[in-house]
Amino acid sequence: MAVQKSKKSKSKTAMRKSANMRKAKRPVNLVEDSATGELKRPHHVSPDGFYAGRDVLEKAAEQEA
Repeated sequence: MAVQKSKKSKSKTAMRKSANMRKAKRPVNLVEDSATGELKRPHHVSPDGFYAGRDVLEKAAEQEA
């Protein structure tokens, strides 16, 4: 089993945590939906159920029925 040689300082721990926080607080990238013109996240279904110009939520409901 691996055992550390010495205690990790508070400074090193804080530097590691701050680097992770910088990644987490990036602004969300938004793109304009081609069908409706609304802003949405890339590679996500739009609020009205369209993805890449196709109505994907309507097809899923038909397959379940």
